[in-house]
Amino acid sequence: MGTIAQGLKQLGFRVHTDFVCRDDIEGKGIYIAEWHSSKPQPTDEELAHAVKAWDAQEYARKRQAEYPSIEDCVHAILDGGLDELQAKRQVVKQKYPKE
Repeated sequence: MGTIAQGLKQLGFRVHTDFVCRDDIEGKGIYIAEWHSSKPQPTDEELAHAVKAWDAQEYARKRQAEYPSIEDCVHAILDGGLDELQAKRQVVKQKYPKE
């Protein structure tokens, strides 16, 4: 499950530049400890929606990590090996389907 920091990144904010999160050992859990952005801090509802959007894109992040590199793609295009490249991509897509 996504965290507050991931939700804020989903909204376009940057860690340590726009905000700092902390995990309170006294049971409060992860929270926004510092807000540095000139933009208003998102509401709890906006943040919850962003975390949900982050979680929904997990398959895409996993695919990205396993797809052939840009260099492999360029070589496949130049060498005429697009069918092989597409086959590799299809294996990754089947491994991490959209939900």
